[in-house]
Amino acid sequence: MATISSWESLTNPKLPPTDRLRSYAMFFSRKHDADGTPHLPRDRDLTADERERFQELHQELVELREAVRNQGVSSIVGSYTWDFERGPITIICPEAPTAGRSPLADEGNPNHTKLYRYADLDSLIELWGHIRASNPELKVAHRLPGEVVADDLSGHLIVLGGVGWNLITNRLQRVLSELPVEQIEVPDLANGEIFRSNGPGGRDYRPQWEDREDTEQEVIDTAQIEEQQAEDAWRGGKRLELVEDVALLARLRNPFNHSRTITICNGVYSSGVLGAVRTLTDVAVRERNEAYIANRFPGGSFALLMRVPVVNGEAISPDLEIPENRLYEWSPAEETAG
Repeated sequence: MATISSWESLTNPKLPPTDRLRSYAMFFSRKHDADGTPHLPRDRDLTADERERFQELHQELVELREAVRNQGVSSIVGSYTWDFERGPITIICPEAPTAGRSPLADEGNPNHTKLYRYADLDSLIELWGHIRASNPELKVAHRLPGEVVADDLSGHLIVLGGVGWNLITNRLQRVLSELPVEQIEVPDLANGEIFRSNGPGGRDYRPQWEDREDTEQEVIDTAQIEEQQAEDAWRGGKRLELVEDVALLARLRNPFNHSRTITICNGVYSSGVLGAVRTLTDVAVRERNEAYIANRFPGGSFALLMRVPVVNGEAISPDLEIPENRLYEWSPAEETAG
């Protein structure tokens, strides 16, 4: 009741998260059962007329919310994608290759720090703080792929990283056969895997590199960690600079528990993973991106391939209102309708 009161406040109103708008539209799109018991229907149980009514109601509510937001009303901490009504929530992170770890990752080291075993730490820290703030009463955990147990897979899952370092992503990619995007290894990339969309008009999506002109040519004979981690940054004896990565942001029903969700934040490189995460955590673009997803994918399930510009080694959060940033879009609802 306190949350609803904050939406109705005349002195300090808060905007409801857009996932609540979807639930309200779903609730009022269908008549109650014969016994008069109100309940929230499932998307697949709607008739064609009820689905049309749902889409009209949802669109109207989203437009009203956007109109109010544009007048300066603040939103609550939670958001459509990362605000969950029930838990648990498990973030599955890739494990860094042994050659790339700090000595502090060794359990025998007196200063052992487990997080040094994790890859994509920037993404984990960014997402962990946001999800904990959005869901203060829910259990939130992070796991390495080898630590995942059955109970973890039955809740809301968030998978960071690609198939190379995260075996869970590789397995789920086979389980989530409905997702028409896959990540594949190619001979010319040693440290990343490109994305490929399937079906008619399918194509490959690759990162972009440019010659570095701000430094003199370096010698590749460096430490083993640099040889292991930076091979793609060398071509023909020249040092290259990553200027654009590709990110995948996907939300589907959890294949192990359809009452929960799975969200995939992935990239060819770590910059793409961080870009996928920051699409819906960065305050500079989050509200607009949430509104775009709510309007574009009212069913709540989707997949987006996006450009992630990289400037001075830093990933720039994609703005989904810029068409060029959206490389590929898909939802199961559109596939069914087609």
